[in-house]
Amino acid sequence: MADGIGARAAFADIPTTTLADVLGRRQVMDIGIRPLWQPVPRIAGPAFTVRCPPGDNLMLHAAIHRAGPGAVVVVESGDLDHALAGGNVCAVAQRRGVAAFVADGLLRDLAEVRDIGFPVFARGVIPIPGGKKAAGPLNVPVHCGGVAVDAGDVVVADEEGVVVVPSARRDEVLAAARAKLAKEAGETLDAWEEAHRARIDRILRDQGFED
Repeated sequence: MADGIGARAAFADIPTTTLADVLGRRQVMDIGIRPLWQPVPRIAGPAFTVRCPPGDNLMLHAAIHRAGPGAVVVVESGDLDHALAGGNVCAVAQRRGVAAFVADGLLRDLAEVRDIGFPVFARGVIPIPGGKKAAGPLNVPVHCGGVAVDAGDVVVADEEGVVVVPSARRDEVLAAARAKLAKEAGETLDAWEEAHRARIDRILRDQGFED
């Protein structure tokens, strides 16, 4: 698995919009996976993956004691009737160095989670907790927000959304993202506007549009 601190340092200054441009739609979680409080800081780290069947949160509660510092705990669930975790679970995860939860499901105790500043990206909140009966393996491939996530993939999340960088493409994607940011930083708005208008006008002409 990628080192949590190293992944955070490498990707902390890369916006999800830039990564989405580089990677495409397939690696971007759907709009239902959103920050539960604002303003949320950008987080980045290797995925520590968890599967929780509907109505049960045992393995997420197990994961907080096993995920390494800097890890992003990514949960496959899809349950919209029970919370996967609450304030104490988030507080312990934070104390142990977990960077964030990204969960295809719900949480509770939002005020507590917001007050401690623990980043959570999920589908929403509900006050009723799940049970704790279904044991299963950790760090297996999961699906979260429509994206396949393997343990060690780099997860980057901010107010724009959540992007998953496959671990095998980490260096390639990082280099492409940094090159894109450098190019954009050296471009004035006037230059961007000129190039943008030329491109749009060309597309319009190709489509037969006339003013």
